[in-house]
Amino acid sequence: MKLIAFFCCSLLSLCPQLLLAQSYIPSDNGSTVTFVIKNLGFSVDGSFKNLQGSIKFDPNTPEAAIFMVTVDAATINTDNGSRDKHLRKEEYFDVAKYPKISFSSDKLDKTATAGLYIAKGKFTVKGISKSVAMSFTAKAQNGGYLFNGKVVLNRRDFKVGGNSLVLSDYLTLTLNVFAPQG
Repeated sequence: MKLIAFFCCSLLSLCPQLLLAQSYIPSDNGSTVTFVIKNLGFSVDGSFKNLQGSIKFDPNTPEAAIFMVTVDAATINTDNGSRDKHLRKEEYFDVAKYPKISFSSDKLDKTATAGLYIAKGKFTVKGISKSVAMSFTAKAQNGGYLFNGKVVLNRRDFKVGGNSLVLSDYLTLTLNVFAPQG
C-alpha cells in the first residue's frame, strides 16, 4: 500500500500540470462549427451542430491540455435541404454508419504569439483518423473560454465525396467553440 501511495505522489510531483488544467464542456450555445469548400468554382459553406465533448485547458500549462470534441454528422446544414440529404448518404458522410465527426488532441503547443496555440491530434470522419495541426486562440469569456481555430482538410483523406472533378479536394473548417467551466 505504501508503494502505491509513493508511486501516486511521485507521479503527481512529476506532472503537477495535470492538476492545474480546468475542465470545460463545449456548448452549441455560443459556438459555430463551419466549413467552406469550392463546388463548380463557387464557395459553398455549411455548418454542423450538437457539439459535445470535454476540454481540459489552462493557458499557463498548455502541455496539460486535452481536447475531445464531436459534432453530429447528420446535422450538416448548407441551406439547401436536398444537398444536405445527399451529403448524409454513404458517398459523403454516411451518417447512418458514422454519426460523429471528432477531434482528439495529442499535444498542445504555445506559440511565440500571446494567446495563440497549435493543437496536434486526430481528426476522425467516417471512421478514418488523420493527424492534423490546427492553430487556435483561447480567450477567457463568461466563465469559460472561446476557442477559435481553423484547419484545412482534404476531404478525400476521409473518403468524402469520391473522385469529383467539380468539388474541390480541400475545405477550410472553422471552429468557434465556447466552453463554459464544467
